[in-house]
Amino acid sequence: MLPPLFNLPKSHLQCYGESVYCVKKDMLSKCVNGETAVDRMIAVVAWSISSLRPLMFGVAPYNPILGETHHVSRGTLNVLLEQVSHHPPVSALHATDKSNGVELIWCQHALPKFQGTTIETIVHGKRKMKLVEKGESYEMNSPKLLIRLLPKLGVDWVGNVRIKCQETGLQAELSFKTASFMGFGGGFRSVKGKIIYSSDSSKTLYEIFGQWDRTVKIKDTIDGKTKVVYNAKEVISALSTPTLRDPEGVLQSESAIVWGEVSKGILSKDWDKARDAKRALEEKERELLRLRKSKGEQWNPKFFNLSYDIETGWDCSPKQDTVSPAPIIFPI
Repeated sequence: MLPPLFNLPKSHLQCYGESVYCVKKDMLSKCVNGETAVDRMIAVVAWSISSLRPLMFGVAPYNPILGETHHVSRGTLNVLLEQVSHHPPVSALHATDKSNGVELIWCQHALPKFQGTTIETIVHGKRKMKLVEKGESYEMNSPKLLIRLLPKLGVDWVGNVRIKCQETGLQAELSFKTASFMGFGGGFRSVKGKIIYSSDSSKTLYEIFGQWDRTVKIKDTIDGKTKVVYNAKEVISALSTPTLRDPEGVLQSESAIVWGEVSKGILSKDWDKARDAKRALEEKERELLRLRKSKGEQWNPKFFNLSYDIETGWDCSPKQDTVSPAPIIFPI
């Protein structure tokens, strides 16, 4: 058990949700409003980059318990997450915005690998975005999370991401890099990539470059013009605090309720209280597991269908077509 001293007072599940709704500037509507298929792909690339957040070394969110949920609305965007498996840890997300005709479905399974001086976490699973009125679906993966222990401590997103739209044939290829092994160099939090047609990878339509925690630009390969497509300061800085609209509508499985006593201890720096609350919660989960095993019962998610294929891994599909408005509101 990770001591509460090294925990952020929030769950991984909440962090996943925040990457979608916790923004000062709306990036999703741009995906819908792009005039051409290329405009929309550029907007999807920018939105995908906006879902990455700088992380702090030395502290980590709570590991979600089985059945934990997180339900938040931002404007007309309603977001619902559920921890659909604990061993292995699998998280599912479903978000819908009927006004803008956007649907998001994520299923992700993080798998850490210890490699001497680093810990590399591969985030398995696909992220799907549907632009309903455009009849377009975009499928993308997540970069890897790299925790560097030596010679310089750090945590960063690295690796390759591919975003593909089957209907238009457009594809974006992104490469996220960090500093060199010694912790220096010009590659810190850099992203480079291109937008192409998957049928003709030799022809680059746009080049993508910049730092994902600052600004990212694209360059038109025909006329050479560049423009900023993502500015982190405009999107993820000076964020508002969520408000509670309907206390009675909050589920007992909501992240803030599940981890409430632990978070109170951490925020007040009462480490004994935080440790005891966390130990009690984890022991309760182990007891529930023992009880299910003794009765031969299998736990089933409330909001998602969960399946596993040996070739494609875990997959989640929402049981409802749309997500209802949430009792917790993130201000616009």
